[in-house]
Amino acid sequence: MCGITGIFAFNEIGRFNLPNISNATETLEHRGPDIQKVYVSDYVALGHRRLSIIDLNPEANQPMMSEEGRYQIVFNGEIYNYKSLKKDLSQKGVVFKTESDTEVLLQLLIHEGKDALNKLNGFFAFAFYDQHKEELLVARDRYGIKPLYYLEDEDRFIFASELKAILKFGIDKEIDSNALYSYLQLNYLPAPLSMVKGVKKLMPGNYALVKKKSVEFNTYYKLEDTFKKPFEGSYEEAQIQLRSLMENAVEKRLVADVPLGTFLSGGVDSSIISAIASKKVDDLHTFSIGYKGHSFFDETEYANAVAKHIGSKHQVFSLSLNDLYDYLPDVLKSFSEPFADSSALPVYALSKLTKEKVTVALSGDGADELFAGYNKHAALYRLWHPGFKEKMVSSLSAIWKALPKSRNNPIGNKIRQLHKFAEAYKLDPQDQYWLLASLLNARKSSELLSNNLLEKIDFESFDLWKEKLLSPLKSKSINQALQLDQELVLQGDMLQKVDLMSMQQALEVRVPFMDHEVVAFANSLPESFKVNGQRKKMILQDTFRDILPTKIYNRPKHGFEVPLLDWLRKDLKSDIENKWLDKDRIVDQAVFDWDEVQALKKKLFSNNPEDSHATIWALIVFQEWWGQYMK
Repeated sequence: MCGITGIFAFNEIGRFNLPNISNATETLEHRGPDIQKVYVSDYVALGHRRLSIIDLNPEANQPMMSEEGRYQIVFNGEIYNYKSLKKDLSQKGVVFKTESDTEVLLQLLIHEGKDALNKLNGFFAFAFYDQHKEELLVARDRYGIKPLYYLEDEDRFIFASELKAILKFGIDKEIDSNALYSYLQLNYLPAPLSMVKGVKKLMPGNYALVKKKSVEFNTYYKLEDTFKKPFEGSYEEAQIQLRSLMENAVEKRLVADVPLGTFLSGGVDSSIISAIASKKVDDLHTFSIGYKGHSFFDETEYANAVAKHIGSKHQVFSLSLNDLYDYLPDVLKSFSEPFADSSALPVYALSKLTKEKVTVALSGDGADELFAGYNKHAALYRLWHPGFKEKMVSSLSAIWKALPKSRNNPIGNKIRQLHKFAEAYKLDPQDQYWLLASLLNARKSSELLSNNLLEKIDFESFDLWKEKLLSPLKSKSINQALQLDQELVLQGDMLQKVDLMSMQQALEVRVPFMDHEVVAFANSLPESFKVNGQRKKMILQDTFRDILPTKIYNRPKHGFEVPLLDWLRKDLKSDIENKWLDKDRIVDQAVFDWDEVQALKKKLFSNNPEDSHATIWALIVFQEWWGQYMK
C-alpha cells in the first residue's frame, strides 16, 4: 500500500515538468511514510512513497527496476494471488530477488504485458514503463478500490494517487463546473470527474497505454458482464458457494508481515469478516468506535456482542463531539478534492486509533452494494412491487411534507424516509433511483450556484451521462440498481472514503467482499435471493447465521453516521456564520448564490432542518478545499 505519481513528457515543454516529481511524490507521504524514491529518464519520471506490508526488505522498495534496467514499475495496492503467479513464472525460468508482490507484478507485466491484468486478484493502481519501447502502461483495479487521477494535454501525461500530487506539476487550476454540479447532488464525485478541469479519474477496470504522441484508453474488465451469467442452482447451493468464496477471500487478505486486525462495527458485514478471520487468526484484534451521549448513532452494544461471540480481542474507541471536532482540521486537510460523506469523520477516527495497534485492517465494505443492504434497496423493491401500504404512504405525501424531518432522531428520520418514498412514488424508475441516491435535486443544486458558474455548466452533457447511466432501470430490476450502486456509489463514495481516511493514517484496509470472484458470484444471483418486501441481504445473512450472535439480526439497518446536525448547530455555528459561509466570502468567491446559501443556513437552524446539514457540510468541505488549493 503506497502512493504513486509520475509524468510522461511528449515534448521539450513537457520535460520542464520532470523536476517536479520529488515535490509531487512528497505530497503522498501519508500514504507511504516508510521511504520515498523517484526514477527520472529523458522523458519519464516516476515517484513512489512506500508503506511496507509484504517483504520489508529494502530491495522491495519502488520504483522497482528489472535486472537489465529496461523496465520500471510504481505500484499501489496488493496482489493476493502473487504466490501462485510467482510459482508459474519461476517454472518459466524467472529468478526472483525479493518476496514482494511488486516484483511478481513487474515480471508478469514483462512477460505478458496488458494481458496480465486479468490474472490479478487484488486491488491496485500502477504504472509500468518500458524504456526501449518508450511506453507507459497505467492501470486501475476492477472496482476502483485504489484511486488514480490523470491529466493529459498536448505536452504531457501526468498521473497520481491523489489530485494534490498532480497540482504540484504546475497545471492550470479551474473548477470543473459540471463536477461541482454533480457534487452538490451526490456529495461525492464519481469517476471520471474531478473538481479541477482537465484532471480525470481513470475508470475502474481500465488501463491507458501512453506513447510519445498518444494516449490510448482501453477496458480490460466490464462489471456489467458479471450480471449476464445467471446462477442456476438452488438457494441452499448458493449459500454453500458463497460461504466458500468468502472464506477464501478473507484468507487471502490475511497475508501480511505486519500486525493485522479487523474493523467491527456490529453490523452484519463487518461481523461476517471478523468471524471468518477469527477462525484463521489466533487472538484476532477487532476495533470499533462509539459516541458518548448519542445512543441513536452508537453501535458498540452489537460490536461487543459479536466480539464476545467470536472471542476476539476487542477495543472500543468511545468518541465525543469534541473528539470529532479535534479531528476536523486533519480530515478536511486530507481531501485533495471535495468529498462530503460525513461518515469520513468516524472512518478517520477509527483508522487513526486502529493504526496505533495494527498496520492492516479488514473491513466489510461492499456487501450492501452486492447483496442489497441499503434502505434504498428495500424502498425500490416496494416502489416496483407496490401494495396497500405503499399506496397509503404515497397518498399521505402532503402530511409527510408538512411534518418536521431530521436524520438526528428516530421519529424525524422515519418521517424523512416516508416523505422521500412518497415523492419517489410519483416518478419513473430512473428518477426514483436518482432521488434515493442523491441528497439534493438538480433544481436546488442549480439554484445554489452563482450565475457565473451556471453559465459554464454543460447541462446537455450531464443529462446525456445521467440518461445513459440510468437507462437499464427501465426494467425495474434490483440487480440493475445494484450494478449502478457498484459503478456509482461504491466506487465514488464508499471505497474512496475508506482509502482516503485510512491512508491518511498509513493504515492499509482490505475489503474481502470486493474479491472479484465474490463480486462475480454475487452479481450472478437472482434478486429474489437478496431482497424482498421484508428483508435485505437475505442470502448473506442466512449463509452466516450459524457463526454470528442472534442479537445483531434483530436490529434496524444503521449506517456509519455521525451526529452531524447537533455538531453544526453548536460547535461549528460560529465558523459557519463567520468563516465558511460568511456573506463577504461567498460574494467575493462568486461560486455560490448568497441568497440561497442564506436560506440554507436558516433551514439548518430551524425546527425542520430536513437534509440541510448534509448540504451545509458539502459547502464547508468545498470551502476548505478551495482555500487550500484554489484560492
